[in-house]
Amino acid sequence: MFEFPEYINIPLGEWVDAAMDWVMQNFIGTFGQWDLAMMTLSLVVAAVIISLAIGIPLGIAMASSDTFEQIIKPLLDGMQTMPSFVYLIPALMLFGLGKVQALFATIIYAVPPVIRLTNVGIREVSKEVIEAAHAFGSNYWQILFKVQLPLARPTIMVGINQTTMMALAMVVIASMIGAKGLGLEVLLAINRIEVGRGFESGLCIVFLAIVIDRITFAMAEKKQE
Repeated sequence: MFEFPEYINIPLGEWVDAAMDWVMQNFIGTFGQWDLAMMTLSLVVAAVIISLAIGIPLGIAMASSDTFEQIIKPLLDGMQTMPSFVYLIPALMLFGLGKVQALFATIIYAVPPVIRLTNVGIREVSKEVIEAAHAFGSNYWQILFKVQLPLARPTIMVGINQTTMMALAMVVIASMIGAKGLGLEVLLAINRIEVGRGFESGLCIVFLAIVIDRITFAMAEKKQE
């Protein structure tokens, strides 16, 4: 019986996603925004890596201690309710203008989701599973790395996705304190009332956000499989 090649058997939805990503990336390049998009993306990647290095251990600590959770949870609530522009003030006061200052503000703004969802994911692991691991003689670290974190991975990946999208949003806003990239283009377009320039840069930001969201979502689905 005739069979289609493996690459033709890819689901239609994946073909559509790939085509959309290709169109959006080419749109960014066609309008001469590729270098600016890469500047924005580099800041996002740096902010996300540092946020994960801070957030996941804090989330694990919150899941391990009810007292620590009660201390950190109000801080996270406050951080997530404050307007994004507020985070620019301490960065500006302490460090002045520049990329590092923008990175600092972005990390502070983007880190709460991964902390919160790491904590939630670990706490949602069934107690029966943990008791079974104890019964087989597993210690704390073995249970954490071989039981709790793997089972909490889908929830943690949602936190990583949210942190990534919040980092992108903040990097755009952080153009006010020295972050170069697409956000600065939008800011200059607003100041000079250049509607076309602002529309192009804004559309590139939207396309970049969609591509990043699809990549992180696909990573989460792959991990679940």
